[in-house]
Amino acid sequence: MKELHHPHQDDALQVLKESKVVAVVGISPDPERPSYYVTERVVAKGMHRVYLINPKYAGQEILGIKVISSLSEVPEPIDIVNVFRNPAHIEPIFEEALKVGAKCVWLQPGCENLEVIEKYKDKIGVVWNACIGVEAGYL
Repeated sequence: MKELHHPHQDDALQVLKESKVVAVVGISPDPERPSYYVTERVVAKGMHRVYLINPKYAGQEILGIKVISSLSEVPEPIDIVNVFRNPAHIEPIFEEALKVGAKCVWLQPGCENLEVIEKYKDKIGVVWNACIGVEAGYL
């Protein structure tokens, strides 16, 4: 397997700058969890329409946004699928992202699965080794 080089942070920032719609997969209502406080930073910036996805919390509100259960429920084209999930569970997210025509899957630090990245990187944009919350600070 050839070595994968993660995109430079400037690339990550560029992806974020060019995006309008972010779908967060794996949101948690727990303010201590990265999925919560990182998403809160993106929402606070007010530069993206943010959709929250977690079947476990569907119908509830987190950060004042109603949670939905899948990417297919997002009513507009998705630029970034921002993933907060165990690396063992990310392949179905790539499959769903492709199915709904998302432009990019952004794997938050700790969610990377190099085998899955290698398999899908020619089919969809992939960002990893960059935190969307940190990048949002540069917008």
